[in-house]
Amino acid sequence: MTSWVIINSKIVVRSFALSAVVLAGCFDPSQAHAQPLLVSQVDQNAYHSLQAAIEALPARGGDILIAPGTYREKVKVVKPGVHIRGSGKKPDDTVVVYNDAAINVGGTSHSATLEASGDDFRLDNLTVQNDYSLDKANPPSQAVALSMTGDKDVITHVRLLGAQDTLFANKGPNGRMSRQYFSDCYIEGHVDFIFGNAKAYFHRCELHAIAHHTVVYTAQSKASPDEDSAYVFDHCRLTADPAAREIALGRAWRPYAAVIFLSTEIDAPVIPQGWREWTPGKTDTLTTAYYAEYKSTGIGSNPARREPYSHQLNGSEAMQWSLKTFFAGETAWLPH
Repeated sequence: MTSWVIINSKIVVRSFALSAVVLAGCFDPSQAHAQPLLVSQVDQNAYHSLQAAIEALPARGGDILIAPGTYREKVKVVKPGVHIRGSGKKPDDTVVVYNDAAINVGGTSHSATLEASGDDFRLDNLTVQNDYSLDKANPPSQAVALSMTGDKDVITHVRLLGAQDTLFANKGPNGRMSRQYFSDCYIEGHVDFIFGNAKAYFHRCELHAIAHHTVVYTAQSKASPDEDSAYVFDHCRLTADPAAREIALGRAWRPYAAVIFLSTEIDAPVIPQGWREWTPGKTDTLTTAYYAEYKSTGIGSNPARREPYSHQLNGSEAMQWSLKTFFAGETAWLPH
């Protein structure tokens, strides 16, 4: 049975049945806060924007439940412990969308539809989109959907939609490394659409290349050999629109970029070399970057013709990139 409590003219949820739903997925009962705030476009007693609900949370953060609908707004999360979940049946039901681009807001990171810098940020069962590129009158530009720079962030069952630079998974502005976990997500774009310098693990995610003359799935930016960062894709699937061309697994935004694909189903016509130079003829990042695969399958897998500086891992080498090893055994913050 569900009951509603009015606090400061806004609805919060009090329900054992609903709590079980709210705490599913990324909402671990040991970490969630009581009485999530409700965001809805139709309920007059709810918050009508996600940003308003975030600002209403206490300094320690809290849980927010978003009703189905399309919310056109720019969202910023600086508090720790902010947990946001769409209440629809699927991620497509709840969409947070905006259309800023680097070309008109003074930088790539500022273009994000949703920017989260607080630690313990969680997002579940919704879509975050930057639709700048859908207006064909707009000049090409980086346009981020989700920017994350906090530590111990968890993103589950989320769709991230954009074109160039869709997901910015990066360390914090103070240089502190960020640990991030993505599970059962769908991420689409074309040039460098997963980029940055975080310690990020992607599990069972689909990376989809949209139509473009050049596609690069990743642009990891580890800048020095002693930085503890990498992107690991575990049992993910790579797909592409028929009009996507020159598809590469990654290029090194910084010279020590590290990207590892484990048991990946590559259902996209990736270039035989797999990986490409940042700026061919001008940079020499392939000699210092760490690019590796383990048991890739599908039409885009081609170990015999891969870039010579990349690696085809054996079983013991692949285990060094397992989830538990990657996070050095500190996995209590991950969803069960």
